[in-house]
Amino acid sequence: MGQVTIYLDGKIEKKARKAARAEGISLSKWVAGRIERSVHSEWPAYFRELAGAWPDAPTVEQLRAGYGRDVKRSRI
Repeated sequence: MGQVTIYLDGKIEKKARKAARAEGISLSKWVAGRIERSVHSEWPAYFRELAGAWPDAPTVEQLRAGYGRDVKRSRI
C-alpha cells in the first residue's frame, strides 16, 4: 500500500477529522474513500436508474428526424 503526504489548512483538517470520526473510521480511510468516490470511472447507480424516467422525453428517432440522411463514407 502506498503512502501519500497531503497538506491541509487547519479548517479543512478539522472538518475532515470530524467527518471521519462521525463515520467511525480513521482519517486515512476517510480520505481514501473520498478519493475513490471522486475517481470512480462509471456512473453511479442512481444516475443509471434515471433511464426512461421521463415518459414525455423525445425518442432518438424524434431527435434525429430533422438531420436528414448521412452521406456515404469513403473507404480509407
